Amino acid sequence: MATQHLFQLGMDLATGTTQTEEKNARNDDKIVSLTDRLLDDERDDHFIRREGKVYAGTHLIIEVIGGKNLDCIETIETAFRDCVDACKATLLHIHLHRFSPQGVSGVAVLAESHISVHTWPEAEYAAFDVFMCGDADPWKAIGILKSAFDADEIKVDELLRGEGVV
Repeated sequence: MATQHLFQLGMDLATGTTQTEEKNARNDDKIVSLTDRLLDDERDDHFIRREGKVYAGTHLIIEVIGGKNLDCIETIETAFRDCVDACKATLLHIHLHRFSPQGVSGVAVLAESHISVHTWPEAEYAAFDVFMCGDADPWKAIGILKSAFDADEIKVDELLRGEGVV
């Protein structure tokens, strides 16, 4: 009877260790291999090591203010493609949708994450997200977006996604 209670509490009578201790030892091995995989530079979407920080990727919140051609799917698609090339990312797919009477939402799916947009042409405003991991450089998208939409102003906020996870 006493043995059943010890087993239910997680104690292994043969080794004197608890199930939790054994699980943690196995998880330590998994964590090391997971970390190694996430930091593998051969992956397009590897975690970034920069300036003493390790994080999944850089996520830029970009606001285009006073922009032109924000209702033109062709202009947006060209801007997406130009951003992908300049940032040295890998394009997987682009999907854009034009609303009636105006506005566009869309995404460029990348091996390194994504670029997305929602536009309000009547307000000459567009909200872009540019999230990239690995070796891709999302900061190179800013000038392209400013130029593509002849923007009066660009505002940018940066988030380091996944900082502290690895």
